[in-house]
Amino acid sequence: MISNTYIYEADSDVIRFVQITDPHLFKDEQGELLGVNTQQSLTQVLTELKENQFNYDFVLATGDIVQDSSEEAYLRFCKSVQQLDKMVFWIPGNHDFQPKMFDILVQEHGNLSPKKHLLLGDKWQILMLDSQVFGVPHGQLGQYQLEWLDSKLKDNPDRYSLVVLHHHILPTHSSWLDQHNLRNAHELAQVLAQYDNVRGILYGHIHQAMDGTWKDYQIMATPSTCIQFKPDSNVFALDTLQPGWREVELHSDGSIITRVNRIQKASFLPNMQEDGY
Repeated sequence: MISNTYIYEADSDVIRFVQITDPHLFKDEQGELLGVNTQQSLTQVLTELKENQFNYDFVLATGDIVQDSSEEAYLRFCKSVQQLDKMVFWIPGNHDFQPKMFDILVQEHGNLSPKKHLLLGDKWQILMLDSQVFGVPHGQLGQYQLEWLDSKLKDNPDRYSLVVLHHHILPTHSSWLDQHNLRNAHELAQVLAQYDNVRGILYGHIHQAMDGTWKDYQIMATPSTCIQFKPDSNVFALDTLQPGWREVELHSDGSIITRVNRIQKASFLPNMQEDGY
């Protein structure tokens, strides 16, 4: 049986990584989502990420890699992230087509890895969960995912833990979006409550930045690399904020320091008249 664990031998007491999420790529390289060319916006994010001075160790790609289930889009994502020259770990989002996604990304094209359990130095672990429910936009963690999470937390009581998934837990105060949240967050909470080593939860899906607290866990959500959803809107609404990514530092005392960056050298404006997608 192939191990699902990746062991990272850290050179520093601080583990640094970046999160990119929700690229929504298309088969056609010129494909647009609500007026934004998603390949161009991802390329711009990766370009400015490379130019940034943040010395990160690896990348987490947290779902909705592809919008139209196409093989071509998954392959183009693989090619796009090769320029980062860092290992890229990934999970599916609600828009991803898992059979094709796994056929392509599980082959460890270039710098992509299918591992979901990351042992980082001596102090940390990252646990990457699949919250997709096929065919619907909301999320749920199945029994296998919850049991797997429980086992990894139990096996590594001396490591601080960061849990990563696609769907959101904290409300965005946008009723159209919050109906697409993680439906069984209470079951996730029941697993986590048994352990005192969980420090944070990281996700994408909501196409906006959020930093908050849920049951004493640090919660982080990250802007999409394409369109942005407007917070605090009961009806579907787009934002004019630019695509971005998140930088995360995991410190040896269990603290998490993080910041969101948005592109500065280009501008992607969606069609603000759109009323959904």
